[in-house]
Amino acid sequence: MNLSRCILFLQFATALVIGQAVGNGKPAGVPNQPEALVRSLYTQVVVRHTLGVPEGEDMKIFAPYLSKALLHKMDLAIACVDDWHRQNPEPHLKPELGWLELGPFSGDNERASPQTFHIERTQLEKDGSLRVYVRLTRPYPNVPPSIWRVAAVVARENGGFVVDDVMYLKDDV
Repeated sequence: MNLSRCILFLQFATALVIGQAVGNGKPAGVPNQPEALVRSLYTQVVVRHTLGVPEGEDMKIFAPYLSKALLHKMDLAIACVDDWHRQNPEPHLKPELGWLELGPFSGDNERASPQTFHIERTQLEKDGSLRVYVRLTRPYPNVPPSIWRVAAVVARENGGFVVDDVMYLKDDV
């Protein structure tokens, strides 16, 4: 291979590597297709059973999946709790904030800790976002499992997809 071909090959290879490293700002393990993104997110939801706004290690896991706007809302919620604790230093008091016992991606009470999930369908919305419908399940011994649904609202951001909201859907009657 002559020198000019070698230089051209190195420039091409460097451009590829830099382009992949920069990408859309997401870690390599976060999928860039709506259903795959939601599937990967809910795999973490089932494993982690996070209550309230994710913090610490949980936030490190969930943040790459979430939009800047949703992360900002979560930051505000954390600031509200911190402010409440500052104003109410009594350690036995509990803030009257319902979302503290809410699974942010699944629901409240027992719904905060689903054991399985299934992507049911994806629907394109008029604003260009997508709703990825997810069926969540929590089995119980000797009784039928609890089944409920959520819709992850997926939007484009920085050339990729992110979850911008999670809608808790009404139960089937």
